[in-house]
Amino acid sequence: MVTLTPENPIAALPGIEAHPHARAVLVGGLPPDGEPSHAYLFHGPAGTGKRAIARAFAAALLADGAQDPAGVAERVARGSHPDLTWVTPSGAAEMLVADIEEPVVAAAARTPFESSRRVFVIESVDTMNEQAANRMLKTLEEPPAFVHLLLLSDRREDVLATIASRCQPVRFDPLPPARMAEGLALSDPELARACAALALGDARLAARLSTEEGRALRGAGEDLVRSALAGTTDGRPWMGLLGMAKSAATGAGEQEQERMQGELELLPSKERKRHEREGLEAIRRGERRVRRQTLDLALRLAELWLRDMLCICEGAPELVHAVDRRSLLEHDAGAQNGDGARVREAMELIADTRLSLPLNVSEELALEALAYRLEALLAA
Repeated sequence: MVTLTPENPIAALPGIEAHPHARAVLVGGLPPDGEPSHAYLFHGPAGTGKRAIARAFAAALLADGAQDPAGVAERVARGSHPDLTWVTPSGAAEMLVADIEEPVVAAAARTPFESSRRVFVIESVDTMNEQAANRMLKTLEEPPAFVHLLLLSDRREDVLATIASRCQPVRFDPLPPARMAEGLALSDPELARACAALALGDARLAARLSTEEGRALRGAGEDLVRSALAGTTDGRPWMGLLGMAKSAATGAGEQEQERMQGELELLPSKERKRHEREGLEAIRRGERRVRRQTLDLALRLAELWLRDMLCICEGAPELVHAVDRRSLLEHDAGAQNGDGARVREAMELIADTRLSLPLNVSEELALEALAYRLEALLAA
């Protein structure tokens, strides 16, 4: 257990050395000499350590002035400190008003139980719907002097401007690919390096790509491009993508359904019908979100395949991400006779399709149209 002293403030936040901006912002706010902000927005790719550092920062805030700082840190680590509230979305990947109303807005008005402060850590604030955000605004704008809010997001661009503008930003930088590759449980070093590079700094995505499901999704994205290159899109390669997206959505929905059933058993009978109705609607929204996120990831991987082809066409093979597929990439790039312009145009087609998916277009028609456009552009 690290004890916070003026001589070792950085040691109170293990892992902060890898994130210069976060270090500059947070270390200066550490007690006893610092003046912490009342609201921070921790943002950066998944897997960069935001949650761990948020917990350590919360421990430092709550231990300030305590007779047993080590005991405070222990209880914070276990999630059992009465002045720490940790909020995660209860909806299917969505932050609802109920997640914020009583646990944060109402609780923030009450004085601490034993510490001189109350700390609220709110995960996935990018999933907060507008109603929940509106409930948060007054607390963010005029928090009691003893309240500190640590908001976490993997997608800074999706955080509502009304929320982000009222928080001090704390940036967490992507982890180096070599470090992510070392953390993957893979016996093939080239596959590990490829998963890390294709994740573009997202350690959780690197881990997902290293799984059987992730490798299958990656292969489906690559097949979409390679079918177009070979002129074989009449085999409808997009159907495999749609099937994987549907399967991922169904799995997410089943998990939420199981969780909701457990909650229903604990509720009074008169509240169950309303809770079940709201829960089922949240599950449907969550399934749609997971399906589209899966399709977006597959298209992103297809776009990265083209990006790697472009690196080879432009004489920069050392910049290839998919190092475990180098021979296939060289074959595909060779079929373009060094014409990087067509590859760039193909990347733009995929980017446009990715932008269209959240607009309630027909996913099957969008992918089919993309496949035939790629074939018309790239097929030898």
